[in-house]
Amino acid sequence: MQDPQEQTVAEKLRGHFNGLTRAERQLAVALLANYPVCGLGSVSELAKAANVSSPTVVRMSQKIGFAGFSELQAALRNELEATLSNPIAKQERWTRNAPDAHILNRFADAVIDNLKQTLQQIDTQEFDRAVQILTDQSRAVHIVGGRITRALSDYFFTHLQVIRDDVIAIASNANTWPHYLLNMKPGDIVVVFDIRRYEHDILRFVDLARERGVVVIVFTDQWTSPAAVNAEYVFNARIEAPSAWDSTVVIMFILEAMIEAMTTSTWDITRERMNTLEKLFDKTKMFSKSS
Repeated sequence: MQDPQEQTVAEKLRGHFNGLTRAERQLAVALLANYPVCGLGSVSELAKAANVSSPTVVRMSQKIGFAGFSELQAALRNELEATLSNPIAKQERWTRNAPDAHILNRFADAVIDNLKQTLQQIDTQEFDRAVQILTDQSRAVHIVGGRITRALSDYFFTHLQVIRDDVIAIASNANTWPHYLLNMKPGDIVVVFDIRRYEHDILRFVDLARERGVVVIVFTDQWTSPAAVNAEYVFNARIEAPSAWDSTVVIMFILEAMIEAMTTSTWDITRERMNTLEKLFDKTKMFSKSS
């Protein structure tokens, strides 16, 4: 099993991308576009899919840190196994190798490492562009999450409701999703949360949304949801933790940074909306106030 904190092949490709030759970049793009499946065949199959030579595949594998393509492919197979791991398998793996430190310290160490590695991978310009389109009032924003990531989508939706109008939370029942797709217009935004074990309903939903000409933003893990194939913006966050459950702390960190960036860039409008909202809270007596 792969070391949880070791860089994935995708992370290595993105980290070395600027140092690759034109043909190697072409290969990297092809591999990332159908990740990790594209790299699970033979050298010649991958070379043909990327329209490069077989030696290019070997050279790129070595350039990003592997002894050769076979080692790169072994890493991809380990990653695929990791993405399919259920909570029972993850819990047994972590407890088998657990040090004597208290769980609070072990968990903190894992989360801090996740955050550091994620920040090294995030493209700040892509982050800024995502903030810019999310604050574009001419675009409606549709937000959807999965079984576990629903909490993240609800959190993001609640804050975006304050910042801007025309924000739609997609219901958890996939049978209703065609109704939401019906109202999507070209240029609208769909924000998607999907981490391992990737959900078929979300992948189908993104495929259909993309057909309607929307802009897709995906928040996912270090292995990357298949939904990212149809996304203009992809934010990968490390999710491994000493637990049966994946950690979404780093995704929440990115969301909160994005919420603050949106709030700052639209402060005149957001402040007015906040003032109105506070008056409504007072009228409904939602919050208690000390005398």
